[in-house]
Amino acid sequence: MQELGVAAWQLGSLVARIDQEADLKAALVGLGGSYARIRTDCRLAGRGANGDLLAAYFGEGDQTLDFRTFQHHGAPDTTSNLLFKGAVGGHSRSVYTGLIRVDKAARGTNAFQTNRNIKLSDGAWAESVPNLEIETNDVHCSHASTVGPVDAEQRFYLESRGVAPQTADRLIVAGFFDEVVRALPAAGAVAAVRTRIADKLDRTAGDLR
Repeated sequence: MQELGVAAWQLGSLVARIDQEADLKAALVGLGGSYARIRTDCRLAGRGANGDLLAAYFGEGDQTLDFRTFQHHGAPDTTSNLLFKGAVGGHSRSVYTGLIRVDKAARGTNAFQTNRNIKLSDGAWAESVPNLEIETNDVHCSHASTVGPVDAEQRFYLESRGVAPQTADRLIVAGFFDEVVRALPAAGAVAAVRTRIADKLDRTAGDLR
């Protein structure tokens, strides 16, 4: 979990090689820093290797949170699944750039990449650029990305049941993150991450509605 001070800059790297029949589950939580970039390289180098990549990030003020990911399938019958979710408020920015690369030798690959973003204010900005590079056939690969405000239908549903507008937005954002938070490989970190997200929501309450 990254909780750097508001003036800090970070350039980080996470590199993993997954060999035959091995499994990796890696998770990032990005909350702090003035500018924080982390690059994740996940190389599936052995037959039957599996890599799951998770991230939750929440920008406020003038923060910039920058994520670069590479899912490199170099062997047959490998699987990778990426889910990154973020929210930006104030004048903060998030950038996600991802690449799934499937080599000629990597028949039978299953590779998935999903990036979802919520804008909490008009001044915030989220950019999402997923990519595929496939050099063989007999593969299942997909990428998806979304950037948008708090879902109006979800808000209406909660308000129609008596939930106050700002409370409804907080519940939606917390629920949006919970898909990632519940899946964190370190179960002991779940409560702490939920608390940090709630703290961020308190500080960005003026952006909601």
